[in-house]
Amino acid sequence: MEITHETAEQLRLTKEEFELIKQKLGRTPNFNELCAFSGMWSEHCSYKNSIKWLKTLPRDGGRMLVKAGDENAGLMDIGDGLGVVFKIESHNHPSAIEPFQGAATGVGGIHRDIFTMGARPIASLNSLRFGNLEEDKTQHLLSGVVHGIGHYGNCFGVPTVGGEIYFDECYHTNPLVNAMSVGIVKIGETVSATAKGTGNPVMYVGSATGKDGIGGASFASANITEESTQDLPAVQVGDPFQEKKLLEACLEVIQTGAIVGMQDMGAAGIICSTSEMSAKGEVGMRIDLEKIPTRQNNLKAWELLLSESQERMLLVAEKGREDEVTRIFEKWDLPCSVIGEVTNGGQLDFYLNGILEASLPAYDLVLGGGAPQYEREFTEPSYFSEIKKFNQNLISVPQDLKAVAEKIIQLPSIASKRWIYNQYDSMVGTNNTNTNAPSDAAIVIVKGTSKALAITTDCNSRYVFADPYKGAMIAVSEAARNIVCSGGLPIGVTNCLNFGNPFNPEVYFQFVHAIQGMGEACKKFNTPVTGGNVSFYNQNPDGPVFPTPTIGMVGLLENVENKMTLDFKSSGNVIYLLGTVNEDLGCSQYVTKILNVEYSSAPYFNLDEEYELQQVLTILISKKVVESAHDVSEGGLFVTLCESGFNRQLGFAIETKESIRKDAYLFGEGQSRVVVTVAAEKIESFEQMIGELPHERIGIVTSGEILIDEDFWGSIDTWKEKYDTVIEKYLSNEESGDALTAI
Repeated sequence: MEITHETAEQLRLTKEEFELIKQKLGRTPNFNELCAFSGMWSEHCSYKNSIKWLKTLPRDGGRMLVKAGDENAGLMDIGDGLGVVFKIESHNHPSAIEPFQGAATGVGGIHRDIFTMGARPIASLNSLRFGNLEEDKTQHLLSGVVHGIGHYGNCFGVPTVGGEIYFDECYHTNPLVNAMSVGIVKIGETVSATAKGTGNPVMYVGSATGKDGIGGASFASANITEESTQDLPAVQVGDPFQEKKLLEACLEVIQTGAIVGMQDMGAAGIICSTSEMSAKGEVGMRIDLEKIPTRQNNLKAWELLLSESQERMLLVAEKGREDEVTRIFEKWDLPCSVIGEVTNGGQLDFYLNGILEASLPAYDLVLGGGAPQYEREFTEPSYFSEIKKFNQNLISVPQDLKAVAEKIIQLPSIASKRWIYNQYDSMVGTNNTNTNAPSDAAIVIVKGTSKALAITTDCNSRYVFADPYKGAMIAVSEAARNIVCSGGLPIGVTNCLNFGNPFNPEVYFQFVHAIQGMGEACKKFNTPVTGGNVSFYNQNPDGPVFPTPTIGMVGLLENVENKMTLDFKSSGNVIYLLGTVNEDLGCSQYVTKILNVEYSSAPYFNLDEEYELQQVLTILISKKVVESAHDVSEGGLFVTLCESGFNRQLGFAIETKESIRKDAYLFGEGQSRVVVTVAAEKIESFEQMIGELPHERIGIVTSGEILIDEDFWGSIDTWKEKYDTVIEKYLSNEESGDALTAI
């Protein structure tokens, strides 16, 4: 078979990249080798269009124990000889084509990134984006994704403790499914994804290899089109029970000290794990592909190299201890085979039945090595001119604000996600403390200590669409605010950067400015970026999705007793609003979903004010002078107050501010604001501690009734009924009902 640039283009490599491959090899690659480069130089594996800007993020410092990108996931010191390992990644394209398996294998893959480092996963979160919930397609995608997340997580035995979900038309064809995993490990007991030691055996452990997932990395590096369903074989098939056995076996074998290095076989499969481990250790490998356990006969070399079958690991063990390792995996009824050995020279040689099928330099395949790095052009999006035309003064204040509030509380992006989280086991492992006492971030106990982790995922992509720089700063700040409202100290970030096609200069403008805003905010909060994922090509023929730089953030509570919840505690408690109140309607759910204004400015935000708010709130919570804390976000102040009242069926009576238009006061989404409640006997202490921070005493907690400027708006129970039943209303069709029943 003659290999030409046309062959390369069919494998989603460019003509220029084909020439670069020939230059690096000193010859024309054979088909197996070209397939290897196709997987490893895909956007998904090489970050070739993003790495320049990713390097500008704060990537070390604080509590970090490994620099970003050095291992499969971030590792941070939480004291008592323990580290927290965490990461977020996307599984967008597979979920768009086959939502159940796409989401399920996304969960499985991110957990493997955690335990391949020697950590035990203790919590899972997600961030989801779909189109219009009234559409049958959206209901199908949502039902499948939720079912897949619930199925894999529940069977694997790690609680899903938090997440977020938004509905906007731009995600109709290309949903976003971002999965985050968090684990705990003893410092000094981690394992590196590094191969070293000439002659050490290379071992394959876990499920047998099949044809599922072949080409998955390059599939994820292209736009979604009408023909994308033809790529269905690129979607992997997961087995959570097999992964549970793999987890226990891997953690057990690490304790023997026989393991030199270990890496998950994720995107691009064996070619990825062998090349990355070898490049990192500055060694090579000889691999005998026929020794790989398979589910099908007569797999070709390129299929074995690129298969993304799930629940597999590549190990490098100490020579002479192969039997010790094998016995552990046999005990767990898992395939385990020595498939090769570590060599000198940095070359990867893949044999099949004694025939050399591919010979590749490991360094030239990998991110940070010989993979190409590009600088793309970017220009300000043309739609910015429409945003600049937005003038909220042209919007009349509605006569019936209660009717507006009733619509807002039932918007799918705001209303209760009970239908979703009821399908997730949030208490398996008994680490989660959130079930009966809701807080802005999920609180997970670190067993054997008094500590807890506060974990959240956050991003309002409409804000980023309106102003990528400010919107990304808001995403980081809201994540930190949620952790602080829950009693924690933000310590680190993992990100999942979901954008359209990087060859579109307007999309790349969004990406670059979002990175800059994110970096600015992370520096302010001393939350370095430990790693994450870039997902480009979230685009369909109608255009790109909103730029969605999802922030996964971890915080630390030195003592779980200092946890703060968002719910009102007692009638008569005084309600305060902390932060600056601005007359701002930009990008609010009120403006976009109720008034149908497509283009509006991002809401008010000032990073210094945000930082000061969080510093003061930390003191108020640590001194136990506030009874509850809940940040003002989507839906504005009214939704925040309702959510604070739902848990104990407590209402509120508040007075709006005469100098601020009433719809902006109740429904505006200006940032850096938090609602707290204070018991009467602690008001004096509260006022002393609050210092110069802007704040207003806006009302009191009631026994159940809601009053706005003395107007009776009904009982909290009535509003909770509206809030709770929205998702079920849309998902009452037969397909969704079957998915719910199956859990």
